[in-house]
Amino acid sequence: MPPGEPKTTRTIWEQSLVVVDSRALGRQCLTQSLRSSGICLNVVAVGSMEEWRSQEAQHPPLSAILVNVGGRRLTDPDISEDITRLVSKFHSVPVIVLADNDDLAQILKALECGARGYIPSSVGIEICAEAISLALAGGTFVPASSVVAMKSAIDSGMQETHPILSMFTPRQAEVANALRRGKANKIIAYELDLHESTVKVHIRNIMRKLKATNRTEVAYKINDLFPLDTRS
Repeated sequence: MPPGEPKTTRTIWEQSLVVVDSRALGRQCLTQSLRSSGICLNVVAVGSMEEWRSQEAQHPPLSAILVNVGGRRLTDPDISEDITRLVSKFHSVPVIVLADNDDLAQILKALECGARGYIPSSVGIEICAEAISLALAGGTFVPASSVVAMKSAIDSGMQETHPILSMFTPRQAEVANALRRGKANKIIAYELDLHESTVKVHIRNIMRKLKATNRTEVAYKINDLFPLDTRS
């Protein structure tokens, strides 16, 4: 390395990124692209981790694993088990998944398996390199589109499953459901781990939203507006 190069860069260059892809052309092209992107890692292409083991002594220590599953799906038990096994075996090394789709279910499955990132092949090589760097820094990369999709799914599910949340905040909804069951402020405070004064504030806000004048009217109106909501 040049004598004036920062120590951190020298340290990174002394680490290896292993690209695992059973397709020779795919892994070779990806490896060359990553090297051209300027990523400060020794990039090694292998068909399997067993192949890496056979040549491990020839390279700097392993620092990250990029697994290209291509068009295979993480929801396939065989694939998810492979990723889980890899994460478990190399527990101190981040495993990142590269795949041909950005389906939300696949991304969630990859994270569930312990992957420290999910990169869809639709992104550019610069983003791919940044995602790997993020994993090395302790972060987890997911495509922005999946975060938006996840938020929409959560919001939709909350509105459909808990319609009372369309009017109240989650905490107000808990207090409101307790009121409809006739629970006293002290009991509500104990069950929700709140101060009794905080419970009273929530009750005042609930009464204001419902235009109710007392607790009995609150319970009546909640049962009338949300008859199917029976959560405690």
